Amino acid sequence: MDFTQTHFELFGLPQSYALDRDQLDAAYRELQNTVHPDRFAAQPDAEQRVAMQWATQVNEAYQTLKHPVSRGVYLLKLQGIDALDASNTKMAPAFLMQQMEWREAIDEARAGSSTAALDALTDDLRAVHRRIEAHLAEQIDTAHDYAVACEAVRQLRFMDKLIAEVGDVYEELER
Repeated sequence: MDFTQTHFELFGLPQSYALDRDQLDAAYRELQNTVHPDRFAAQPDAEQRVAMQWATQVNEAYQTLKHPVSRGVYLLKLQGIDALDASNTKMAPAFLMQQMEWREAIDEARAGSSTAALDALTDDLRAVHRRIEAHLAEQIDTAHDYAVACEAVRQLRFMDKLIAEVGDVYEELER
């Protein structure tokens, strides 16, 4: 195995944001079966260490490609771009306004102990998340507009945090 391969090459997948999750999962299982350290338990220490390194790389690559934000960050990194550069905080004004509205909706649902409001908000947030993912795929895979893709990655990261926050409110209301 070649430690210089990209995550996509490792799994035999095309280098694109849009990927077939079933293919990724199947390639991951196959590689894990091949490089799992238990298969090398009877081998010399050096071979066991290499197997452990491979298993670690396979796991890290899988986690990166499996998650939409991490996959976007990784693809942009392959282009020499740090999508999460702290000095780049550019965000569309409409998205910033929408953020404030979502946060208010979370606060209102929390204050009113309304799981129905949280359900509706969750549906809305997931729909927006899917739209941003589709937009990100378009920008990276087709338009090659990496500046716009960086903003989409930051938006997706925000959406993930907001969806997690809604999950926390559900937990609060269940107590």
